[in-house]
Amino acid sequence: MDILIHPTYFPSIAHFIAIVKADNIIFEKEDNFVKQTYRNRSYIYGANGKLLLNIPVTYSQKNRQKYNEVSVFNKDNWQSQHWKSLQSAYRTSPFFEFYEDELKPLFTEEIDLLFDFNLKCFKVICDCLQLDVTTSTTYLFEKVILDKKDCRYLVNAKNEIPQHFTPYTQVFSPKHGFIPNLSILDLLFNEGPNALNYLESQTLT
Repeated sequence: MDILIHPTYFPSIAHFIAIVKADNIIFEKEDNFVKQTYRNRSYIYGANGKLLLNIPVTYSQKNRQKYNEVSVFNKDNWQSQHWKSLQSAYRTSPFFEFYEDELKPLFTEEIDLLFDFNLKCFKVICDCLQLDVTTSTTYLFEKVILDKKDCRYLVNAKNEIPQHFTPYTQVFSPKHGFIPNLSILDLLFNEGPNALNYLESQTLT
C-alpha cells in the first residue's frame, strides 16, 4: 500500500504508524501552507504535561504560499529552546542518551526551508528506528486521491481524530497519566529499540 502524507516536525506517533504499514511513502510537497498544523509543531511530554514545540516561520496569511517555500524564522533562537525543552523532558528517560548524538545536530545546524528541515528530521528518526522506507514527493497537487491511501488528514493538529493507542511508560505518566499520540520522540526516548515493534502493533482510528 502506498500512502500520501505530509512531512512534519518530528511526526506524531499516528504519522509513524501509517508510515511503518506502508510500502511506499509519497510526501505532499505541492499544497499550501496552513497554520496550526503539525507542519511546524510537535508535542512532547513535559513536567507539567503536554508541551508544544513550535517552529516560527516567515509566512503571510494574506498571500498563499506553498508549504515547500515557507522559510523558518531563526532570529529568536528557537532551536536552542527546543533542545533545552527536550533535555528537560527526557534526560531521565531510558534512551535519551542513546539517541542524543544523532538528534542534537538538528538543533545546531542552520535551517532555511521548513519542508527540507522536516525531511531531514524524518530521515534521522528513521535511522534511529532502523526503519528502511522508500520515499518520494509529489510534483502537483491533487485534491482527490484514487491510487494511494490519503493520510494527509494526519497533519491536522487542531481537529485531529482521537487515537486509542496502547499505553507505554512515559517519564511523567505517574504524575499526569498516559498521553497518547505525542511526537515520535516521546516513544523513541521511552521505548528505544522496541519503538518500531510498538508502531507495528498499533492501529489508527
